[in-house]
Amino acid sequence: MDYHSPASFAEASALAANATGITRFLAGGTDVLVQLRSELVTPDTLIDIKKINGVRDITRNADSSWTLGVAATGAEMSEHAELCKDWPGVVEAMDLIGSTQVQGRATLTGNLCNGSPAADSVPAMVAASVTVTVTGPDGDRVVPVTDIPAGPGKTSLTKGEVVSAVHIPPRGDNGGDAYLRFIPRTEMDIAVVGVGVNLRLDGEIITEARVSLGAVAPTVLLVNDCAEAIVGTTLDEDALDALATAASAACNPIDDKRGTIAFRTEVAGVLAKRAAKIAYARAKGDHA
Repeated sequence: MDYHSPASFAEASALAANATGITRFLAGGTDVLVQLRSELVTPDTLIDIKKINGVRDITRNADSSWTLGVAATGAEMSEHAELCKDWPGVVEAMDLIGSTQVQGRATLTGNLCNGSPAADSVPAMVAASVTVTVTGPDGDRVVPVTDIPAGPGKTSLTKGEVVSAVHIPPRGDNGGDAYLRFIPRTEMDIAVVGVGVNLRLDGEIITEARVSLGAVAPTVLLVNDCAEAIVGTTLDEDALDALATAASAACNPIDDKRGTIAFRTEVAGVLAKRAAKIAYARAKGDHA
């Protein structure tokens, strides 16, 4: 195995572009190192990006948007009071990944690029309209998180490309987000269903909404029908029922030992209603 520790993302990209065999990038390492030790994947080239300047930074920009370095950990996000206030759903989703020890290493970017349909942070990021900068042989491009997953264990990134920054838009006024999941155990398990909701109010009327589902299809879903079910409403019972129906209708899950198709489909609707209520309350000023 060839190990590299580049000083820039351009250098990291060039190393990956010229590598042969299996290449992995190392940020937190909570997926890569487990796969390596389990002999599920043995990289021919391991590119450690932790020493690149700025990869641990969490920055609020002049327009109130956020830029997160790709090695910023879940623990660091949870300890950032301003980020937690702006985007509690995104932070909480990341905080659900693994144990306290894992939180000290796990990253949004690693969770995204691992390509799991059940990744907790991805539905929350999709609902929040998060984008990432991708550095490749032809330079940088900005890509919606929605476009990164390509299937279980797969991403749309091409040879030589690496995610080099995470961008969360300005929260703005009267907005709120939330993420909920169902797991068989009380902690440290993989989502059977995950739902991210992000919305904005004018008074008590929902004017904007994004709803994303995880673990119910080969990739995380952005469900426009769910948004249409609640936009223009005060999230009354009829709106919540329409939201649940749309969420369940969007599901294309599998049967496995952790949940049946029928169960996942039903739970998606239930969690969508619960997450929407939390996001709505936060948009009204309750950031608990």
